[in-house]
Amino acid sequence: MQKISLLAASALLTIAPAIAMPPPLPPVEGKDAATLQTEMTSGTLYDSLLTTLYLDRISKIDDHGPELNAVIATFPSVEREAKLLYGERHSGKLRGLLHGIPILLKDNIEAKGALPTTAGSLALKDNITNRDAPLVARLRDAGAVILGKTNLSEWANIRSNNSTSGWSAVGGLTKNPHALDRNTCGSSAGSAAAVAASLAPLAIGTETDGSITCPAGVNGIVGFKPTVGLVSRTHIVPISHSQDTAGPMTLTVRDAAAVMTVIAGSDPADPATAEADARKVDYTAALSPDALKGKRIGVLRDRIGDRADITALFDAALKQMTDLGATVVEIADSRKGLEELGAAEFEVLMAELKADMATYLAGLPAKDGPKTLADLIAFNKANPAELKWFDQSLFELAESKGGLDSPAYVTARDKAARLAGPEGIDRLMKEHDVDVLVGVTNGPAWTSDLVNGDHYTGPSASQLPAVAGYPHLTVPMGQVQGLPIGVSFIGGKWTDADVLAAGYEQASRKRVVPTYRVGVAP
Repeated sequence: MQKISLLAASALLTIAPAIAMPPPLPPVEGKDAATLQTEMTSGTLYDSLLTTLYLDRISKIDDHGPELNAVIATFPSVEREAKLLYGERHSGKLRGLLHGIPILLKDNIEAKGALPTTAGSLALKDNITNRDAPLVARLRDAGAVILGKTNLSEWANIRSNNSTSGWSAVGGLTKNPHALDRNTCGSSAGSAAAVAASLAPLAIGTETDGSITCPAGVNGIVGFKPTVGLVSRTHIVPISHSQDTAGPMTLTVRDAAAVMTVIAGSDPADPATAEADARKVDYTAALSPDALKGKRIGVLRDRIGDRADITALFDAALKQMTDLGATVVEIADSRKGLEELGAAEFEVLMAELKADMATYLAGLPAKDGPKTLADLIAFNKANPAELKWFDQSLFELAESKGGLDSPAYVTARDKAARLAGPEGIDRLMKEHDVDVLVGVTNGPAWTSDLVNGDHYTGPSASQLPAVAGYPHLTVPMGQVQGLPIGVSFIGGKWTDADVLAAGYEQASRKRVVPTYRVGVAP
């Protein structure tokens, strides 16, 4: 082909009519679902384009560029579904606040379509159940676009004490978008990193103890663990029916409240949710910048660690809460009388893991595949890729436990519930006459190390609400050398609306955009 000289090309350009260029695509980075909904309602953005924008961002940031490994896969049908939702909007049908909003699911939550639900394990790589978990069905009915599945700590981090959070045999290692060599915490690692990096405005995580709140804190986003029994666990790969729950991971508390309004509710297949329909409310209704006015806040001072930089962030947050009208009440010894809680919780988790996993696996539609925890242990031994980085000592310990009628389990279950609830959170709130408990969610993200596993040493506020089954909210509080730190709000059973309405995040606005750097800030 004959080439045109630069001089000739320049001459052609001067006489050719101007070509109309398409307008630039609207940015989605850092935009919460409420903002995106406003843009779609006003007509400056439409549903199907929004889904395409996030798919493009996943390709550029998750699959290429920083390669976060936060998203395992996206559903092939999402753009078609988004177009249908746009058609509904265009015809005047609006399903609610989530209409047309993409949302990602942690890959231990089942959803209809071509993607398996793996819990990060090769043992479930073909686990396409083609059924929606009830919480997913509720999201679809509300108009949300189920975008895809996120990576997680394999088996929700219950396989080994030597594991690296955010790693799974299916998805690899998820990176923290604030510092790529740092950990995401877990087990809802991919959900947290994806929301922080604006790969979707919303995600669903699951928690047994810290698996929503820790990765939310470490990745600088909002995470909410609701009261156990407010959201159905049906068709979610389990650990413990005493402590498991799903919950939203978002950029704002308002978005978390909107998601909770949709996914909360009773499910006949999950007895724990019997009261959910009577307890659920519109969680966005109580949100107000003045929500802390007149509230008494119990400060879990003995649970914040001894780092001066974190203490300074925490004290600044408390100062802002008092400026918003709250009264701060110091609690010097919140651990008193709870010395046996950890051992009791661990006994419960091991026994329930064995029983609940067998129930889930036996209920899968496929006739082949693992049906018991013993089958998973055997699979891992036969597949070196599963045990490449860490063992399955917790699986093996759980397999050695008796059934749910064993005296050791029954005693531990009753003790754990009593210590964390009536003698833990309930006692602390009553003795100090407070409306909510406040603590530090997490320390700075540690460097990921597949050889040696996690080496997290920071504070944590997750155990009491996790074991009690009470609500726990974390919101961004600031950063230490560019690494996000969260502040936790904890309430009594069924006080989810009050915890979400704590009000601090609406005034503080401490969330920052990730930098995708390697290493910490100078």
